Amino acid sequence: MSTSSISSIRGMADYLPEACEILEQVETAIRDVTDIYGYRQIRTPIVEKTDLFSRSIGEATDIVEKEMYTFQDRNGDCLTLRPEATASCVRAGIQHGLLHNQTNRLWYLGPMFRYERPQKGRYRQFHQFGIEAFGWTGPDIDAEIISLGTRLWEVLGLEETNLEINYLGSGSSRLNYLKNLKKFLKSRSAELDDYSQNRLETNPLRVLDSKNVTTQKVLEDAPEILDYLDVTERRHFDKLLKYLELTSINYQVNTRLVRGLDYYTGAVYEWKSNYLGAQNAFCGGGRYDDLVAQLGGSDLPATGFACGMERLVDLYNQTKSIKKRSGDIYVVMLGTAAENVGYPLAETLRRANISTICNCGGGDIKKQLRRAGNSNMLIAIIIGEEEAANGQLTVKPLRSGDQQLTVAQNEIINVLRLQLERETSFFR
Repeated sequence: MSTSSISSIRGMADYLPEACEILEQVETAIRDVTDIYGYRQIRTPIVEKTDLFSRSIGEATDIVEKEMYTFQDRNGDCLTLRPEATASCVRAGIQHGLLHNQTNRLWYLGPMFRYERPQKGRYRQFHQFGIEAFGWTGPDIDAEIISLGTRLWEVLGLEETNLEINYLGSGSSRLNYLKNLKKFLKSRSAELDDYSQNRLETNPLRVLDSKNVTTQKVLEDAPEILDYLDVTERRHFDKLLKYLELTSINYQVNTRLVRGLDYYTGAVYEWKSNYLGAQNAFCGGGRYDDLVAQLGGSDLPATGFACGMERLVDLYNQTKSIKKRSGDIYVVMLGTAAENVGYPLAETLRRANISTICNCGGGDIKKQLRRAGNSNMLIAIIIGEEEAANGQLTVKPLRSGDQQLTVAQNEIINVLRLQLERETSFFR
């Protein structure tokens, strides 16, 4: 048997307690904002049939070709750890009748899996928050979803977020554009990077997303999809931009913007931040009006976005001054008589929704107070033999520098609430 230590799988990160506290702050903001906008949560399995993703995402995408965690189970079924959640939401909606002659506003949050090169903000197990809206054809729902995202960034205090938007079109307009794009790219194929050359036949739209400097130079002369939109599509896009202007949402039209999944049609968009370096997109989405029918449901329009939680948390850390604490009260107990008072007191405080931990492992008052200070609690309650005998408690503020005071046990909750307000204000 090997004596070497076991470590985590490459690209799959542990979230230690401090990181979890920050993640929970972001998740709380997500729940608050989605509730304000009237969206309801949906949860789908981590494992789905492989065919769900190959049919929805596209056979010629990097995700399906290279990045999915796919395996056979004991029954010989081909299964995949979900690389994204939109297809799962559509599958669940079809299966449970949510997408039959009705509209739905949904959101999700959970782990996804892609086998790609790990780097800052991008892992093989990552977490995604997403919005999905089913049943609306007009640009008003797209504007609402973009407003929701914009509001969330404001609540989180994110700075320098930039919205880029484009319109991919569908049907004959898209086919006509792809025909002319492919013709142009073939005429300049010698100047394209290897990745783009490989995409020429299978998925020419992905060439527009190349980060290669030489390829980007070639694309400056490429045809633009907005010139190929039909009247209805152009009207949809113009009206969406008008809605954004009415709600004072700044945007930039980027005619080279595409998404990495084949199911997108119509309006697409990304939020980017200067704080994230070269890989600066942290949230993106758009319309996918054909996906529900493609997966066996009715012909139902749909739109939404997905946001990488790791990048969102990274942005939150960089642009917001965060001071973290783990609770309110640390109970110091000196001797058996003090423990007989302290343990039931801690339960009383917890039932009053006051976060409390008790000293464990004994120790003199110096050692216990040092533990209290290191715990990031706001107040220490000190119980010695004298306090236990007299029905009193010593309350010692740990952050503000206020003087400690002696309080009767039956008055402790009211005193603590007042003192915690002061300590919390000082600590933040």
